[in-house]
Amino acid sequence: MPGTTPPAPAGVIGAAAMARRTALILFVFVIVFTGLLAGAYRLTRPAIEASAREEKMRLINEVLPPGSYDNDLLADALALPATPELGLPDGGQVLRARKQGRPAALVLEAVAPDGYAGAIRLVLAVGADGRLLGVRVTQHKETPGLGDYIDPNKDKNKAHPWIGQFAGLSLADVPASGWRVKKDGGRFDSVAGATVTPRAVVKAVKKALDFAAARGEALYAVSAKEQP
Repeated sequence: MPGTTPPAPAGVIGAAAMARRTALILFVFVIVFTGLLAGAYRLTRPAIEASAREEKMRLINEVLPPGSYDNDLLADALALPATPELGLPDGGQVLRARKQGRPAALVLEAVAPDGYAGAIRLVLAVGADGRLLGVRVTQHKETPGLGDYIDPNKDKNKAHPWIGQFAGLSLADVPASGWRVKKDGGRFDSVAGATVTPRAVVKAVKKALDFAAARGEALYAVSAKEQP
C-alpha cells in the first residue's frame, strides 16, 4: 500500500536486539567492576596511607633525631607557596618539630636545579638555633658511580658519607665564601672529576639555611589551621 513503511527484516530486528543486549551487559559489567575497584580502594587505602607515612617518617628520621621533638610532625606542617629560595617554583612543605611546645627544628624540602644531570631534590633539618641537623638527597639523576656519591646509600665511604659533612654546621660556623667545594676555595670535599654535583648541593643547602634564618621565626608562629 502506498505510504506504508515495510516491516524491517527479521535479521535486522535480531541484530538490533543483540546490540542492545550487548550494550546492557557491558554497562552492568562496568558498574560492577567500578564498584569492586572502589571497594578495594576503600579496603586498601588505610594500609597505603600508613605505608606512605612510614616511608616519609623513615626519611625524616635520617635528618632529624627522633628524640629531639615530641610533636606529630606530619600534623604540624605548612604548605609553602612558590619558594624560589628553596628551588620550589611550585611550592612545597615545611614540617615544624617542637619539644614541649617550643621550636626545635624545621624540616625543609629543597631542590638544587643545577645538578650535572638535572635537578637534585633534598630534605634537610635545621635546628631552631640555625644549625644543620642533617641533609639527605631524595631524588637525583647523577651519573652512577661518579656523581651519585651525594646519596649515602650509593656512597662508597660508608663510615663517613659525603652528605654527612653538613651535619652540625651553621651560617655562623662557615663564612659565605666557605659554602663552596674545596676546588673552588670553599670548605666542602668533592670527588675529582665530579664537582658539578656537589657544587649544586652545597649551594642549595646554603640557600636553605638562609631561608630558615630569615623565615624560621615566622614559620614556627603560623598555626597549621590558619593556612588558606
